[in-house]
Amino acid sequence: MRILVTGSTGQLGSTLVKQLKGSDYKVKITSRRKPEGLGHFEWVYSDLSSGEGLEVAVKNVDVIIHAATSPIKNSKMVEVLAFKEFLGKMKHIKHFIYPSIVGIDEIPFKYYKHKYEAEELLNNCSIPHTIVRATQFHNFVENLFISKPLFKRYIVPGNFKFQSVDVSEFASHLIGLVEKDPQGRADDFGGPDIMTLKEMAELKIKKNKESNKVLSISFPGKLYKSISEGKNTNSFRKMGKISFGEYLSNKIE
Repeated sequence: MRILVTGSTGQLGSTLVKQLKGSDYKVKITSRRKPEGLGHFEWVYSDLSSGEGLEVAVKNVDVIIHAATSPIKNSKMVEVLAFKEFLGKMKHIKHFIYPSIVGIDEIPFKYYKHKYEAEELLNNCSIPHTIVRATQFHNFVENLFISKPLFKRYIVPGNFKFQSVDVSEFASHLIGLVEKDPQGRADDFGGPDIMTLKEMAELKIKKNKESNKVLSISFPGKLYKSISEGKNTNSFRKMGKISFGEYLSNKIE
């Protein structure tokens, strides 16, 4: 089986590459920047925005795990417009695996809107595919909301709910889909616990034995409401085993 991993220098992509090093698959990886520690893997330069290198990247592969994404810069171009062009180059692909995000059809956030448009492009094409949505990664939540206190306080939208999951567990789940039949929209992959951001900040303080406090604030608007209501979670799909607390403990060790 010949696998291509796109976005090989990103958080998910690099985790996939690390796990695939111990497999029997023939692996090709592609990104704009050449990653370190390639081993015996073949690396191909490609740029989704311009289309450069994509023909070479998809040549002679059976399965693609599409970890390339751009949540901040050129989101519409990378997630939708360039993605549509990319799909046009893979009529020979046997299985296209698309990692997505839980709640993108219910949360009014531009990047999520673009991810949902990409799902629709996949659903309306003839390429055999699996779309699997995950909840947010542990380190994403920590880095975005509770990385550094301000004046000895973590200032957070405390009612935000997260079901954070370990990136390595999700990467393993995606690799496990490689030899399975394409499923279309697969079941979500969520973390083991649903917690408010205030609870996550308090847990970090406890784990790290910090003297910081938590200041919880509320915001108006549909985005705040949707995440406070847990639209980004799925209580029926607690698939991950590594909790946010265990993630924090592993960082300390």
